[in-house]
Amino acid sequence: MAHDFRCPDRRQSFLLPPDMRDWLPEDDIVHLILDAVALMDLAACEATHKLGGAGQAPFAPSMLLSVLIYAYSHGVRSSRAIERLCGRDAGYRFIVGEHVPDHTVIARFRRRHVERLEAVFVRVLEMCRDAGLIRLGLVVLDGTKVKANAALEANRSAATIDQQVARMVAEAESTDRREDRLFGPDGRETLPKALARREDRLARLRACQAKLERQAAAVAARQQAKIDARAAEEQATGKRRRGRKPKPADTAVDPDRVANPTDPESGIMKTRQGWVQGYNAQAVVTPEQIILAAEVTTEANDVQQLKPMLDLAQAVVERVMGEDAVLGAAAADAGYWSEDNAASQTVECELFIATRQDRQQRAELRDAPAPRGRMPKRLSARERMQRKLRTKRGRAIYRQRGASVEPVFGQMKERQDAGRFSLRGLVACRGEWHLQAATHNLRKLHRESVRRARSATARHPNGHRTKQRTA
Repeated sequence: MAHDFRCPDRRQSFLLPPDMRDWLPEDDIVHLILDAVALMDLAACEATHKLGGAGQAPFAPSMLLSVLIYAYSHGVRSSRAIERLCGRDAGYRFIVGEHVPDHTVIARFRRRHVERLEAVFVRVLEMCRDAGLIRLGLVVLDGTKVKANAALEANRSAATIDQQVARMVAEAESTDRREDRLFGPDGRETLPKALARREDRLARLRACQAKLERQAAAVAARQQAKIDARAAEEQATGKRRRGRKPKPADTAVDPDRVANPTDPESGIMKTRQGWVQGYNAQAVVTPEQIILAAEVTTEANDVQQLKPMLDLAQAVVERVMGEDAVLGAAAADAGYWSEDNAASQTVECELFIATRQDRQQRAELRDAPAPRGRMPKRLSARERMQRKLRTKRGRAIYRQRGASVEPVFGQMKERQDAGRFSLRGLVACRGEWHLQAATHNLRKLHRESVRRARSATARHPNGHRTKQRTA
C-alpha cells in the first residue's frame, strides 16, 4: 500500500517540457495535420493578404487551416470555442504557439477561403493514394441529410415574405428621405449597423422570393411538358387520350409555399428522425471508407445525383490516380433507382442499384436463390437489375454497400459533429462538406500510419527504440 499520494507542484517553473515537440505523443494526429498542410500549395490563400504594410502581420494561412482541420477532427466547429482552446489546449497551442487567433479571424478565414477547400480535399486524397489506401474496383454512393444553420420554424410563406419585403422597402424609402433632409444626398456614406442588418435581411428575403419563383417556373415547365406530350400523342394517334385533361401551366407562386429567410438556399427535408431544415450531402467512398468525391445539393431526392456524383468521382480519380484509372463498379441503394440511371451504365463503371428499400433488398438477397443461365432478353430494366443483384457477384458487391458508406456518415456525424453546417448558403456548405471529407480521410490516414508504426515496432522493437533516441 502506498505511503503517500502524488500531487502536482503548480509552483514549479515548467509544467510542460520546454520543447513543444515533446508536449504531445508522437502518434497524435496533430503531427500528421501539420505535415499534410505543409505539403499543400496555399499560394492562393496567401495572395489575399497584403504583407509589409502598417499594423500587425496577418496569421499564416497554413496555421489557420491546420487549426480548422484539427478542430474539425475533434468535433469542434465554433470559432469562439476554437479561440478558447487555442489558449488552453496543448494540441491547439502546439499549432498556434503563442499567437492565439481571435474568433473573428478564424471565422473570416473559413468563409473567405471556403471555395478553396475542395483543393484541400483533393490534396489529402493524393496523400491517401501515396499511402496505398485507395483501391479501385468498387465504389459506393449514398447521401445523408445535414441540418442547415437555420431553424425549421424560421420558414415563412410566400405571402408573408412578400408582405415583409414591401414593408421593409417602404421603411427604407422613408428613412432615405428623412436622412436626405437631415444630411443631404451625400451627407452619410456608411449605413448604421441597424440599417445594415436590415439591408442584409431584405437581401435574404428577396433571395427567398427568387427561389420560390424558380420553383414555380420549374413546376410550370414540367406541367407544360406533360401537356405537350399528351398533345403530341393525340396528334400522332388521331384519338383523344382518355382521362382528365391536365391543368394549364401556371408560373404564379403558390402563396402557401415556404422558404427560410435565415438560409434561403436550404430546404425542408425528411429524415428518419423527422423533418429538418438542411441540405442533401453526397459522398462516393471506397470499401476502405476513403471518400473519393463529396458534394452538397438542395434536392431532397437522391435519384438525380447518381450520374453527377459518379462523373465527379471519375474526374477526381483520374486527377489523383492517373488518366487510365476507372471506378470499376458502383453500388447504391434504392434512392438512386430509375430506368434512366440504370441505362447510364458504362463499360468503365458497372451499376448495382437496389430496386427496393434497403431492408427489403437485403432480405431478398438473403432468401432468394441465385439465378442460373443467361439473362432473358425480354426482362424490363428493373427485372434485369434485380436478377443481377441476386447473382453471387451482385450479392457480394451489394453486401459491401452498407459496410462502406454508412459507417463513414456515422463517424463524420458523431466524431466530427458533421450533422449540422456552421456556414450558410450552398457554396459555403459545399466547402464545409469538403473540409469535413478531407478531415475524415486524414483521420483514416492517421489511423493507418499509427497501425503501421506499431506493427513495425512489434517486428523490430530494439531498432525502433534506437531510432527514436537518435532522433
